[in-house]
Amino acid sequence: MFDRPVFLLYDGHALIYRAFYALPNLSDPQGRVVNAVYGFLRVFLNSLHDFEPNYVAVTFDHPKPTFRHKQFKDYKAHRPEMPDDLKPQIPLIKQAMKVLNVPQFELEGYEADDLIGSLSRQLDEDPASLGASEDLLTVIVTGDKDIFQLVDHNTHVWIPGRRRVPDKEYDRQAVIEKMKVTPEQIVDLKALMGDSSDNIPGVRGIGPKTAVKLLSKFETLENLYKKVDQLAESGSKGELLKGSLLKKLIKEKETAFLSQELARIDTAVPLDINLNQCKLDAYDKEEAVEFLRKLDFKSLVQLLPCDEFETKVQEALF
Repeated sequence: MFDRPVFLLYDGHALIYRAFYALPNLSDPQGRVVNAVYGFLRVFLNSLHDFEPNYVAVTFDHPKPTFRHKQFKDYKAHRPEMPDDLKPQIPLIKQAMKVLNVPQFELEGYEADDLIGSLSRQLDEDPASLGASEDLLTVIVTGDKDIFQLVDHNTHVWIPGRRRVPDKEYDRQAVIEKMKVTPEQIVDLKALMGDSSDNIPGVRGIGPKTAVKLLSKFETLENLYKKVDQLAESGSKGELLKGSLLKKLIKEKETAFLSQELARIDTAVPLDINLNQCKLDAYDKEEAVEFLRKLDFKSLVQLLPCDEFETKVQEALF
């Protein structure tokens, strides 16, 4: 599919929630609800077929508060508790990743987004330090558009389809077409319009259209507020910055920059990884088949990738 090596990097909790709410309740032979387990594994295994990656890894949110909660106590405060039917499925999904020998990353104080951002940036800027080639393409598998801010030449985002919406891979141009701003402007977009899903306040009264218009003219939040400060000091008004809009921006300056901090993915989290640990074929296929059969996921068995033995046989034959 690609003319360079691919590293598939999975946003664990984003995909788990997506699967849980997309599928009806499914039970395994022991009577446990396993719809999120099935949905997550189906996305995982299908993406392996679609991308034929050289390396894979998965990240998870840590249950304890992050540095963002310390900056803003109401960060994600309105989100409901994890559903009771979902809680016991998380360990099963992590067990599945262990059986498939997929490296898992989770770190107190950070979200999965931060781990993904740090891994993708390190691979982008210094791939040799992780045992990677310079032309490696990282593809982030998620349902969360916040991660669009990481997209560049060496990092794409793949959002699995659901219902009538097909799978979609996002490179830089696809992000611009979808969001009407560049990947570099995603953080400032959220700083202005906020994000109800994460309870990021933004500037009250500014919606997506106005936020896009402001960034189209001023490019960055910093440039915008240089002009806002000039107008506030002089008591004049600009072509776009006038009336109630200017008043909102002046009043909510502190909130806008706080929202920018909350929206920005941390790309400097200290992580210890070598891509040799993430090779796709380094797992026991018989153990994986047995694991899936115990869950009654017989349809997923045929999607399992080749293990090391099968890979060597194919190399010998072809």
